[in-house]
Amino acid sequence: MADPFIAPGLTPGLTPGHLGAPVLELEAPPPAGVEPPDPRRRHTGLACLLTAMALFLVAGAMVLTGYLLWPEGRPPAPDYTGSGSGNVQVSVSQGATLTQIGQTLVRSGVVASTRAFTEAAAKSPAGNRIQPGTYTLRRRMSAVNALNVLLDPANANALTIPEGRRATQIYTAIDTRLNLSAGTTLRTVEQRAGELGLPPEAHDNPEGYLYPSTYPITGDTTPLSLLQQMVKEAGKAAQDNGVVTTEGQTAYQVLTVASLAEAEADNPEDMARVARVIYNRMAKGMPLQFDSTINYALGRSTLTTTTTDTRLDSPYNTYLHAGLPPGPIGNPGRDGLRAATHPAEGDWIYFVTVSPGDTRFTDSPEQHLKNVADFNAYSAQHPAASAPPSP
Repeated sequence: MADPFIAPGLTPGLTPGHLGAPVLELEAPPPAGVEPPDPRRRHTGLACLLTAMALFLVAGAMVLTGYLLWPEGRPPAPDYTGSGSGNVQVSVSQGATLTQIGQTLVRSGVVASTRAFTEAAAKSPAGNRIQPGTYTLRRRMSAVNALNVLLDPANANALTIPEGRRATQIYTAIDTRLNLSAGTTLRTVEQRAGELGLPPEAHDNPEGYLYPSTYPITGDTTPLSLLQQMVKEAGKAAQDNGVVTTEGQTAYQVLTVASLAEAEADNPEDMARVARVIYNRMAKGMPLQFDSTINYALGRSTLTTTTTDTRLDSPYNTYLHAGLPPGPIGNPGRDGLRAATHPAEGDWIYFVTVSPGDTRFTDSPEQHLKNVADFNAYSAQHPAASAPPSP
């Protein structure tokens, strides 16, 4: 007889839940005090949700349509019209980006927005060729008009220092550019060297720390402010090019190597080879025998070094004194710094520039003598273009 407590068709002792099937539950009335949901209220909430979603989609479509239909996909940048009025000086520093220049123009009241300026520059074939300097512009200029002023190098008020120039040459250039009497900048260095920002190892001598670059000139520019900018830029360049202890030399000695390499070569590849010759000769205890150091001691630039010159009583005479001179003999740029910190690989201990663009390096004394003979032959045919063999 069937058990009245077991549902028909189920095995005794097993429930639907035990078999893995859902447990059958009887529907029960809602708890006391709780009303069942109203189907009409549920339908009203769903309708509100659908309406809100539809409105959101319509608004999004309108925004997207406006964005796509607007020229270049976005509203035009704020911009002035015309050539403006009044005068304002704006300085563009070395390495400034178009965005940085645009921001400076906005702060000075020249253009209405940075984007208007950068977009004008992007449309110009020469838009990225703005030279460092101080420019006289007008307030409330159109971005195109402001750009045209900046693209004309004749409008740039600046001082450019070429690579390898000596400190004395730079002092003269500053005096000339600022319309000062000769010797003004030199006296500034002598009296205020402690304000230049030089490292202790320089011993208040800025040689090597007046970085070659283009510096803006304003009505407030002074010899001191220019020299401070140059020393600051030299510090950045030294950091960027890894001027640290290299080949057993201190950072100051590496700076000296950079100045020598730049004085003895005229392209980055040869500068790196000259730097290697310097390190190789010092490792062997050989004197450098560089004519450039004697020229520095004598305050001259010449292509000819005599036997008498090689007997000069000076710590910069690398014919008499082994090792590096006491300090830099000029102010090296990026190529010289890179050469000193990343010298080429080679066993060379001799080099000679036979003719322009033809500098020969070797570790063989015999080959070097042949190269010198070629130099002498070229010099005889081109006396004005010859350069002395080094070392």
